[in-house]
Amino acid sequence: MTAPGAVTPVDWTKDVPEVSGSYGEKPTLTFPSDSPPTDLSRAVLHEGDGATVQKGELLAADYLGQIWGGKVFDNSYDRGQPAAFGIGVGQVVPGWDNTLVGMKVGSRVLISLPPDQGYGAEGNANAGITGTDTLVFVVDIVGAFPPDKGGQADATPAGSAPEGITVTGQLGAEPQVKVAAGTPEPKKVVTTVLARGSGEKLPAGLAVLQYVAVDWKDTPVESTWDSVPAGLALTPGDASNPFGSLLGVPVGSRVLLQLPLGSGGGPYAVVADVVAHVPTAAQAARG
Repeated sequence: MTAPGAVTPVDWTKDVPEVSGSYGEKPTLTFPSDSPPTDLSRAVLHEGDGATVQKGELLAADYLGQIWGGKVFDNSYDRGQPAAFGIGVGQVVPGWDNTLVGMKVGSRVLISLPPDQGYGAEGNANAGITGTDTLVFVVDIVGAFPPDKGGQADATPAGSAPEGITVTGQLGAEPQVKVAAGTPEPKKVVTTVLARGSGEKLPAGLAVLQYVAVDWKDTPVESTWDSVPAGLALTPGDASNPFGSLLGVPVGSRVLLQLPLGSGGGPYAVVADVVAHVPTAAQAARG
């Protein structure tokens, strides 16, 4: 959902709800008796010292959303994992695009969204939001990743693609993958580490990946390099997520995944760069 043109938020200094806790802690909001702001409003409760969030990046954040004076309709703290989305590009409600670009990683931001900056006149019935509700969010910004962010340019070569699959391109930049006619199709997920990064072994949780995929006819299927990196939840034992085989691979690595035919199509050859593991805001606060 996008609004017609950018809206500049006003500094929120009057009739601001009380917010409990510090960065990384699940907040509780206490609302004043006054009516909510009619303008898109923003208050920086804690300014971080990280990079400034840029339009077009993948933003990772913990958050809590509440209807003004009403119920909490969503929060990431209880899930134990931050959310990730392209910011400033229409992937989220307009009020997020218009308030979070320009903030610093490590910040806690309080924002108030009038209906036209939230879900509009239709609201969001699934979340119990009507077309007249003002929405308030507390957002803890954990990370921001540029659209050209890849794995390590100096990752250590570790393995080769099998016969029939060719992977080219510099490490740390967009790769190319080709599948030759007659190449045997994979019957199960096959994971080959092409270059090994020096980061931590990728744990369960939110992973940031860049990948490019082609099918077995060598037809391009998808590339995150065309938009923003992907923020994916990885859980041990989740057979439905083919990227789950990246668990335990060092951050910074480049990996070839051969994915068999399944309900989602295929088979596919996917070259993935493991860009980062994103901690929760609470974990980031603890260092």
